[in-house]
Amino acid sequence: MITTPGSKILVVGPSWVGDMVMAQSLFMTIKANNASSRIQVLAPAWSEPVLQRMPEVDATIDMPVGHGALELSTRRRIAGEIRPLGFDQAIVLPGSLKSALIPWLAKIPRRSGFLGEQRWGLLNDVRRLDKMRMPQNVQRYVSLGHDRDAPAADECPQPQLQVNEAEKSAALAQFSLNTGKPVLALCPGAEFGPAKQWPEAHFAEVAKQKLKSGWSVWIFGSDRDLPIGERINDLADGGCVNLCGATTLGQAIDLISCARYTVTNDSGLMHIAAAAGSHVIAIYGSSSDTFTPPLTARCDRLNLSLDCSPCFKRECPLGHLNCLNNLLPSMVLERIVSPGQTVSMDSESGVAPAAQPGPDQGKL
Repeated sequence: MITTPGSKILVVGPSWVGDMVMAQSLFMTIKANNASSRIQVLAPAWSEPVLQRMPEVDATIDMPVGHGALELSTRRRIAGEIRPLGFDQAIVLPGSLKSALIPWLAKIPRRSGFLGEQRWGLLNDVRRLDKMRMPQNVQRYVSLGHDRDAPAADECPQPQLQVNEAEKSAALAQFSLNTGKPVLALCPGAEFGPAKQWPEAHFAEVAKQKLKSGWSVWIFGSDRDLPIGERINDLADGGCVNLCGATTLGQAIDLISCARYTVTNDSGLMHIAAAAGSHVIAIYGSSSDTFTPPLTARCDRLNLSLDCSPCFKRECPLGHLNCLNNLLPSMVLERIVSPGQTVSMDSESGVAPAAQPGPDQGKL
C-alpha cells in the first residue's frame, strides 16, 4: 500500500449495488492507513448517490462503458483524461481483464488487483486469491488496501452510509410518508433470479401482521419490482406503501434509514439497509450468507440449511424452492421486536441462529 502523505488512489469500482456498498470497507481501510490519501472512484453513473454518502470518497469519475462491454476507444479516451490527474495507485475491484485496461492505459505507476482473467502486465501488483483464507468478498476488497503479504482481516470496517437529512425530509414529504409509527421496510426483489426471492405471500403475511400492530410498511425496489410490490400490497389488504420504481437510489437510502427493521432478500438493497442503519432480516435461499452477508451487527440471517442449498442457481434446479417456500413468515416475525418489547433470539428449528456482533456482512 502506498503510504506517502497525500497519495492519490483510483479505485475501479464494481458494477453492482451490494458490491459498491461493500467497497466502502476498502475506502475506510485506505483512510485508516493514510488519512491524507485522496480516493477517486471510477464507477457507473448509477452509483453516484451511493458514493456521495461515503465520506472517504473525495471524487468520482463516470464510467460510461456498460458491464461486460469492451468499447476500447471509450476506455482510451477515459484513460487520456485520467492520466494528467497524477494517480499514484489504482486498485481494480472487478476481476475482468477489461476492468484493468484504463489504469494500464493511463500509465498509473502501481496497479493492484487479483489475477482474475490473466491480467499479467495490466496489473503490476498482482494478488493471487486464496478463497479459503478470504472467504468473504469484503475481505478480498479490504486486502487490496494492505500490502500483498499482510494477513487476511478477521474483522473488516462496516459500511456506514451518511444519510442526507434534507433529502430525506424532502422524500418523506414527496411520498407523504409517516414516521410517527415504527417503520418496516420490505425489499422483495433480487436481480439475480427467483431462487433468491422469498415468496410474495410470505412478505405479505409479515406486512399484514405488522400493520395490525400499528406499524407502517414501505416496499422498496426498482421499477422491475413494481408488480411484485403491487401484489404484496394487494395481499396485505392495501395497507403498504409501494415505493418500487418511484424513488431514486439516493431516496431509497435515505428512506430505508427510517426503517426500524428491513426484511430483504439477498440483494443490493440488503447491503443498503445494513449500511443505512436499519436492523436487517436477510433471507437466503440459493445463495450463501457466508460469502456476502450484511455488514452489520444488527442483523438476522435466516436460511433453512437444506441439503440442496446453497445451489447458487438463478432458478431452483429441483423445481420446489423449498429453501424459501418453507422458511415461514412466523420465523421472520419472531425476529421483529416492537418498541418496548423483548424477545428471545433463539431461532426456530431449521433456521440459522441470529448473527452475533462482528464482521457480518452479498443490483437492486
